[in-house]
Amino acid sequence: MSHTVSRFFTKDDLTRIQNAVQEAESHSAGEIVPYVVDHSDAYEEAEWRCAVMLSAFALALLAFLHSQTSVWLPFDVAEMAIAVIVAGGVGMGIIRASGAARRFFAGHRLIERRVAQRAAEAFVSEEVFNTRDRSGILIFLSLLEHRVMVVGDTGINARVKAQEWHAIVKTIVDGIVAGRPAEGLIEGIRQSGALLALKGVERRSDDRDELPDSLRMSDH
Repeated sequence: MSHTVSRFFTKDDLTRIQNAVQEAESHSAGEIVPYVVDHSDAYEEAEWRCAVMLSAFALALLAFLHSQTSVWLPFDVAEMAIAVIVAGGVGMGIIRASGAARRFFAGHRLIERRVAQRAAEAFVSEEVFNTRDRSGILIFLSLLEHRVMVVGDTGINARVKAQEWHAIVKTIVDGIVAGRPAEGLIEGIRQSGALLALKGVERRSDDRDELPDSLRMSDH
């Protein structure tokens, strides 16, 4: 299953997002790096959880019908085993076909952990740390999970507390849930620039654009 990130953002969206970054950066020394992935993990645990649940349900149902009803079940042990395995396969298929089911069976804690890990990887791979004043900010979107993280470098974290990003994160998440990720991200970028200016992350006279302004995208 894949959302394919490119389907969420048109060429016009990419231009508008880049322009939003440039505009936001004109008000402070922050270097904003937007990064979006289709998903942060394959969540094989979710597949197995659903498979085990449906297999157990199928086994329990067959046992109930055999012992408590007069329903005729022409199954021998081998055929019952096959039925249970097929039920497990159906469970895996459901997870692969449905993002909602994958999120449900993955669970909140696992999703939060995997998204944080993937965001940390993106922070390093995009060298968000590579600025003169350690003023890089990663705005990380994970579409499958409907999750957004804002990861600031040390120069940003010294001025902006983690909870102060919450309203911006909510703006972007609401855009994803509503099927308008570009608009949510653009507004989140705008709000980020305003917050940085408010917190005194000021530009120097010799500031330059240290990191690319374009949206980074990955299908995994």
